[in-house]
Amino acid sequence: MKDFRDKVVVITGAGSGMGRDLAVKLGTMGAKLAISDMNPDGLATTEKLVGETGAAVHAQILNVAEREAVLDYAEAVVAHYGTVNVVFNNAGIAHHGEIERTEFKDIERVMDVDYWGVVNGTKAFLPHLIASGDGHIVNTSSLFGLLAEPGQAAYNSAKFAVRGFTEALNQEMIIAKHPVKVSCVHPGGIKTAIARNATTSGDHDQKKTADFFDKYLARMTSADAADVIIDGVRKNKARILVGNDAKVLDIWVRLVASKYQGISARVTGWAMSKAE
Repeated sequence: MKDFRDKVVVITGAGSGMGRDLAVKLGTMGAKLAISDMNPDGLATTEKLVGETGAAVHAQILNVAEREAVLDYAEAVVAHYGTVNVVFNNAGIAHHGEIERTEFKDIERVMDVDYWGVVNGTKAFLPHLIASGDGHIVNTSSLFGLLAEPGQAAYNSAKFAVRGFTEALNQEMIIAKHPVKVSCVHPGGIKTAIARNATTSGDHDQKKTADFFDKYLARMTSADAADVIIDGVRKNKARILVGNDAKVLDIWVRLVASKYQGISARVTGWAMSKAE
């Protein structure tokens, strides 16, 4: 996927953050966009911004956790544009809370969006990507799909699952010799609204947790993250690490193996105590 001009690109979670920046940047490159989100206002703003680039844009409210709705959406996009070349399964939510204090429903909600949303999008669009003869599927995992963090069990579970699912898919496309490339994206601390929109359980103060993330962890803008992702897709990278934190911690976990867990527990415990 060296050139996005006239390629039909699907982006979920396009109402803000990386999804919005991906849509606008790809619009300036001549792509035809199909964007979706659960937030009507955010989606309308992205649609307007993409339209200002001169790109064709198809916008639809979509809950990626609803499988039948995603299947119908894939058919609607193909009916509108005639084909699909690239799918960014980007929609995601977060939850902060220790396992013993987190309700089943909170874990299920994150898994439904962050993992099953990716599965739904992949399964719905994969036949069309194969048929296009020049397809690429881009699934958003996380830095937390490379290492686990205390208080992030629901998010870790979903993002590790996305990583495994996507890496298996990549190998299957190679074996089958299908004309579809596959990339798994691992963003580090990106300045988006995901922390502020996250739910919490136990003693976690949502505002304090979000403030801590924004002040100490969110180092890269979503626009810069979008540039890294687009470059990775152009280079057909199977794994796209976004941000120096993701790159450094990926190497660190490989070097120290399971020992990272004890170190991470102590560092995170100390950091959160300072945030209180």
